[in-house]
Amino acid sequence: MAALSTGGLATIISSCGGGSGASSSDSLSFWQFYAPGGSVALQSQWFVDMVAAWNKANKTQVKLQFIPNSDYVNGSKLQTAFASGQGPDIFIISPGDFLRYYNGGVLQDLTPHIEKAAQADLYPDVMTTRIVDGKIYAIPMEVEPMAIYYSVAAFEKAGLSEKDIPTSWEQLLDIAAKLKTNKQYGIGFETTPGYYQNFTWYPFMWQGGADAVDKQTKKSGFNSPGAIQALKFWQDAVKKGVAPRTLQGSGGNDVVANLSSGYCAMLNVGIWGAAALKANAPDFKYGVFKLPTPPGGKYTTVAGGWAFAANAKGKNPEEAAKFCAWALASMKQDSIQRGVDWIIKAKSDMGPRKSVMDAASQQGGFKDGAMKTFQEEVFPGARGEPRYPPEIYKAISDAIQATMLNGADPAQQAATAAKTIDSFLASYSGGSI
Repeated sequence: MAALSTGGLATIISSCGGGSGASSSDSLSFWQFYAPGGSVALQSQWFVDMVAAWNKANKTQVKLQFIPNSDYVNGSKLQTAFASGQGPDIFIISPGDFLRYYNGGVLQDLTPHIEKAAQADLYPDVMTTRIVDGKIYAIPMEVEPMAIYYSVAAFEKAGLSEKDIPTSWEQLLDIAAKLKTNKQYGIGFETTPGYYQNFTWYPFMWQGGADAVDKQTKKSGFNSPGAIQALKFWQDAVKKGVAPRTLQGSGGNDVVANLSSGYCAMLNVGIWGAAALKANAPDFKYGVFKLPTPPGGKYTTVAGGWAFAANAKGKNPEEAAKFCAWALASMKQDSIQRGVDWIIKAKSDMGPRKSVMDAASQQGGFKDGAMKTFQEEVFPGARGEPRYPPEIYKAISDAIQATMLNGADPAQQAATAAKTIDSFLASYSGGSI
């Protein structure tokens, strides 16, 4: 991430006035990386149709503004906009970056606009990282667990089959070595520093019983065997030459550029990969398996997902909040079906609401293929993406980068990161971590 990923942004945001990224005084700007004209037509159209339905029934209009994924996720455009008082009225936010904006005072309380039945319909575990002191500040549109995708053709060419699917870290590296060729890596892990890389790495730390922040002691648990072995595992994959130092396309989240292209035979990526392959590589044959575990470890994956949020310092925070609730958290059938259409038609995800998951299942969304594997095997071991302030995120990111790509000692990097995290926690006073 750019320099804005470090600590001072919350203070800067707090001091900003009510600017907005809207181009018209009569409209609310909605920043995201899907529409209009995003890379996946069905996803772009879902946003276009949603906004059109709102605009038809409401005086306050919403205007979609597309921000490229590279700028929105791995860049600093959103942070810079808020820091300059020009943040969008509505935007999407990940759990990992939630506290940056909550602590900055720019998240509008959405609770008053969500009926009690809809609040109960949202899964509690999914909402944990979007709630502070009982108030809802973001409404998720999806739940996205991570797994390993593999190329069936690459497996067959290497003389491997489903019975060779690895269940341990050691087996994963062994299979990756068998899949490695002069033109193909065996396994791909995200290499670009950012919230996404941290997100994809967390389950490997959790599987060994470690945590960046211990909720009981309120201190870092990063300087522990579980974190050290997770750092070493990714480091070993690169050292052995079975994992690349750089990935193609938009990075580790890009299953088409890295897996179906033949650049990697296996890829650590989320459930959204199923929709991406269906849309952009429909003839590519692949399989999915849950993350392998270390010796004595417990299977765990991470589940993230984007959520709608309203700018408390925007042009019309109340109307922006009403839009978020109307779009994703109403008990009306159109809101529920909108959620279903997103997770099994426009994209491939798990749903954040019971009603959405029930309807999606009834409509055949998880009956076969990768979606069936995700629902039955991958998702049951999911843990929500944690929300860490930028200072904690950065300490973890630095440790991953130093060990994975620069050959640094995992134990030393874990100790350094833990010290940094503890120093920050000693004086932290923002939203609960």
